[in-house]
Amino acid sequence: MRILQNINYDYLGKRKFFYTISLIAILIGILSIIFRGLEFGIDFNGGSEIVVQFQKPIAIADVRNHMENIGLGNVEIKTYGEANTVLIRTELQKIPDNVYPRVIENIEEEINNILPEVPKTIVDSTTRSITYEFQNPDTANIIAPRLFQEGFQSSKVSEAVTNRQVIVSVGISDWIKENLREKITDNKFTVIKAEQVGPKVGQELKEDAVIAVFLMLIVILIYVGFRFKFVFAYGAVIALFHNVIITLGLFSILYNVIPGLNLEIDLNVVAGFLTLVGYSINDTVVIFDRIRENMKIHKTLPLMEVINRSINNTMSRTVLTGGTTLMALLILLFFGGEVLRAFAFTLFFGILIGTYSSVFVASALVLEYANRSKKRVQF
Repeated sequence: MRILQNINYDYLGKRKFFYTISLIAILIGILSIIFRGLEFGIDFNGGSEIVVQFQKPIAIADVRNHMENIGLGNVEIKTYGEANTVLIRTELQKIPDNVYPRVIENIEEEINNILPEVPKTIVDSTTRSITYEFQNPDTANIIAPRLFQEGFQSSKVSEAVTNRQVIVSVGISDWIKENLREKITDNKFTVIKAEQVGPKVGQELKEDAVIAVFLMLIVILIYVGFRFKFVFAYGAVIALFHNVIITLGLFSILYNVIPGLNLEIDLNVVAGFLTLVGYSINDTVVIFDRIRENMKIHKTLPLMEVINRSINNTMSRTVLTGGTTLMALLILLFFGGEVLRAFAFTLFFGILIGTYSSVFVASALVLEYANRSKKRVQF
């Protein structure tokens, strides 16, 4: 398919106007990040979260009321995609000391419901699990699956025929599930995700994510510098910073403004940014390759005309490649579900901004550098 053939648009003649657009977008994004901040997911903040899917739609207010007095302090609850799916999050990683006896009481009450007054002994107890020992293996074989059927994370300690012990998980997510099961009896649910990340691990992941993006930009600077000239590497990396900052600013600007775009920064988003950087530099390198070819063919033409001609030559490829990618991302954004939404959002808007920056930032900065340094760009 061939479109936009034989066009002759003066892109760089409008570069100062687009510089202004870019500066305004960057400034708004930075101010929003400073004053409104960014919402980080559990990957970076640490804590515990559980995603619960009910059989029927449920009011968030009802879930909040049930979760208020379970001893976990401030619990964040919000809709997760569909009206019957709820995300419950707390900054805690373990059961509070004042709640732990209540958890044990609930487990033992359920055991007594299965086998009334069955003899048992607690042989191990931690903030994450409790291990019971019964008088014979048959009792353990009955208790473990029955507790699991009732929603407890229970299992036999060993599959040996002589095993008499059953271990029951007592994490934050287990306590939340137990309370929901007890208080919401007319709307059954299943747990579709349960995660727990410590604050130290979250901080390390945050630092590693920043380092990963920064190192990728450094490697691209070196690659483009060797393949072309430093002036091209300078323009390409500034354009990549431009793309990342504006896209990151959108996360802050749109949070709690547009329903469905209350997106958090997590590892999926970091993967999206790394993919975006790679995609954007590919688009820029295609234009730079054509600039180099045209400079060798049209040695007497001014640099501005060479760059304009190169952008016009590659515009068909840019629109077709970007357009087909955006269509796929648009489908992911609306129909890919909550898990993929932030990733698709990052790439969708990042590619739009990246395509714009390949023309009006990266290529324009090459011209600006050549004009200000009074040096002729040669290969």
